[in-house]
Amino acid sequence: METPHGRVETPVFMPVGTRGAVKALRHQELIDAGATIILGNTYHLFLRPGDEAVERLGGLHRFIGWQRPMLTDSGGFQIFSLGDRCVVREEGAQFRSHLDGSLHLLTPERAVEAQARLGSDIAMVLDECLAFPATEERAAQSLRRSVRWARRCRERLLQFREQGGPAVNPGQAQFGIIQGGTFDALRRESVDSTLDIGFEGYAIGGLSVGEPSQEMYHVVGETAARLPVDQPRYLMGAGTPEDLVEAVGRGVDMFDCVMPTRNARNGQLFTSRGRLNIRNARFAFDESPVDPACGCYTCRHHSRAYLRHLFTNGEMTASTLNTLHNLTFYLDTMRRIRDAIALRSFEKFKQEFLASVSGPLSEA
Repeated sequence: METPHGRVETPVFMPVGTRGAVKALRHQELIDAGATIILGNTYHLFLRPGDEAVERLGGLHRFIGWQRPMLTDSGGFQIFSLGDRCVVREEGAQFRSHLDGSLHLLTPERAVEAQARLGSDIAMVLDECLAFPATEERAAQSLRRSVRWARRCRERLLQFREQGGPAVNPGQAQFGIIQGGTFDALRRESVDSTLDIGFEGYAIGGLSVGEPSQEMYHVVGETAARLPVDQPRYLMGAGTPEDLVEAVGRGVDMFDCVMPTRNARNGQLFTSRGRLNIRNARFAFDESPVDPACGCYTCRHHSRAYLRHLFTNGEMTASTLNTLHNLTFYLDTMRRIRDAIALRSFEKFKQEFLASVSGPLSEA
């Protein structure tokens, strides 16, 4: 995938840098871990410091000092998660800031403008995110509104390209988002309508919101199969290491999720032999690394006993070392997936990987 800030090999996992920073890590640590693209969130940057302020400071890449590719979410998921503080109507989403209660209206056009000012390499359309479970009627209403909003987003971006607008990143691409809940017919309708608008890439949204894993995998497989094979296919917000491998097998190219960073800050570490909760007393005198198969800085220099000591004492370093390990594990998993695809051995890799990482840590 070629972007104005460089090439991205896929399948790829994008660490989440919501406010222009991946929590607990410096950019160099991200690069050392293998990150080629990160994600920022329009909702949070829209509120603070403000997209106009970021534009004045040279755009998001210059502002945060990251010169590799970047994707920005439209903020739709965060807005709709506000519940009572958000009212959705055809014009857009009116919401009160979680910071100070101030009232804002985010329209599809405003979402495009904000991301143009941020200057990300990939911008997402504004869509309506639906909670799970939802009735088929409610899912149909939501996806059709999302399609109408997507068309407005596309028209606004094309207007910028033709007539001029925020010029932080003139090569910015725009991705459409497929909705429709867990209903196959609605997903097909969403795909057809979104393809009719035409985007540089396509995302599968509205999943990883509480539905069973097998149901998510079914929707991903059915949806990805209907999307163009020569354009990026992005599964939003998922998920576990198992989700990554399962979704790649169904045709997905791009992923993002807060799980590796959030779980790291809560003491859960992902390893090649399962998940490890570093706060457990069993690790108090364990001098082995988190994962003997991992080559990250954390595993090369520190024991489980030391990491547990840092975590139980509330040391900030615990978040840094744990996050560095988890992101390295995710990014290295994607590298191994790419290698397996190139060697035409993905199915063998998938079966071996799923057998080893599922469930709690195994000492076998």
